[in-house]
Amino acid sequence: MRLAAALFALLPGLLLANPVVRLDTTAGPVTIELYEDKAPKSVANFLQYVDSGFYDGTQFHRVIRGFMIQGGGFDQSSQRKATRAPIQNEADNGLKNKRGTLAMARTGNPHSATAQFFVNLVDNRSLDFTGKNSRGWGYAVFGAVTEGMNVVDNIARERTTSQRLNGMMARDVPEVPILITKAYRLDGDSRAADKEQPTSEEKDTQ
Repeated sequence: MRLAAALFALLPGLLLANPVVRLDTTAGPVTIELYEDKAPKSVANFLQYVDSGFYDGTQFHRVIRGFMIQGGGFDQSSQRKATRAPIQNEADNGLKNKRGTLAMARTGNPHSATAQFFVNLVDNRSLDFTGKNSRGWGYAVFGAVTEGMNVVDNIARERTTSQRLNGMMARDVPEVPILITKAYRLDGDSRAADKEQPTSEEKDTQ
């Protein structure tokens, strides 16, 4: 009885545990905790892409030292991948763009985020939510690196250049492609990915 009671007492904590995702990259592994309670739409969206294998073989296509590294939108051939519909911006969730946090990339439209994400290399206060207007929405934080921040920093040190992405010239692209070879859950959740066909394309963070 005592053992059962102890297990029952632990159950709520286990049920509330945040999802954890591993990104195996050509620079090393990165482990990410996702804040499902603070950014449920962003986390659910990210996990759909993880579970479907969307991120496997994509590259970190935008690397700016002292700012952030961005990925999740282009394959090894630098072609843009078709994505699902955009999601609602959740940057008003109280989370800040601090060093090591994961946030949704988007265009100038506050509610245009699809698959691309970035990891903050420093505390980027200019990206935080300040108001529900075009200038104030900011970028939605939905997770943080728990292991492998040294890998993220190493990626940030890579030499970059201007290269073509999806046929258009882009700045801050690593000279040697840095790939996410596989993205997968570490939390043992085997929920099936949504099979809906992609419906939109994503542009880089403005």
